[in-house]
Amino acid sequence: MNERQPLLVLDGITKRYGAIEALRGVSFSVDRGEVVALLGDNGAGKSTLVKIIAGGLEPTTGRLVFEGRDHVFSSPSEAKAAGIETVYQDLSLCTNVDVTANFFMGRELTRKVLGIPILRRKEMEAETAKALAAGGTHIPSLRVNVEHLSGGQRQAIELNRFVHWGGKLVLLDEPFAALGVEQTRRGLEMVERVRARGIGVILITHVMAQAFAVADRIVVLRHGLVAGNVRTEDSSPDEVVRLITGGIGRIARGNAQQPGTGAGT
Repeated sequence: MNERQPLLVLDGITKRYGAIEALRGVSFSVDRGEVVALLGDNGAGKSTLVKIIAGGLEPTTGRLVFEGRDHVFSSPSEAKAAGIETVYQDLSLCTNVDVTANFFMGRELTRKVLGIPILRRKEMEAETAKALAAGGTHIPSLRVNVEHLSGGQRQAIELNRFVHWGGKLVLLDEPFAALGVEQTRRGLEMVERVRARGIGVILITHVMAQAFAVADRIVVLRHGLVAGNVRTEDSSPDEVVRLITGGIGRIARGNAQQPGTGAGT
């Protein structure tokens, strides 16, 4: 695996439903340790693209290259096994069990006593506490059920769990939509820490300020096409709005669809 090659490359991704084209040749890349914000109006194709990357849909045509290998994920479990995770607004935690149980869901540590598997609870709690601390997350008690935690704390558990178990690319689909100002701030700080570990991030959001706060690049979808692919530091909210709405932006249209436009290019 070449560490200098993009983590993810989407090359000419299309998705058709009969005569309807949801995606019409989408191409862009994501590097390791890069945050790419994916913006666009409702119906632009963002959700369809995320489902393709996450294994929920297969593209009609085009290539998805992850870690230098072509992939067609036929299920979310295949994408997860490769190191791709999706964090949705409503999350995927079990609210009626505690923090540690959620952190080790499907990976429980056990020992056998008289042939009966017994949870190694103390070891699991210690490992959970260490992982949360490394991610800058403080939860007073790991034995409290998740239903009693704030939205920001739940989100932090899911992101830290993803990082701890070897995740390589995380898709954040409107993760802060239901959070307050302070929780959103902490969530954005968590994204920064995830990036610092060399993990790629695709952030889907309708909030321009969030994109400009953490993203290295902004990719704009419009009517199933890449309308713009700009470095955040070289752009502005006004320009991104023009790209979303179809106004004339500064970016050359001929460059918008290039797949190899990661942070290093």
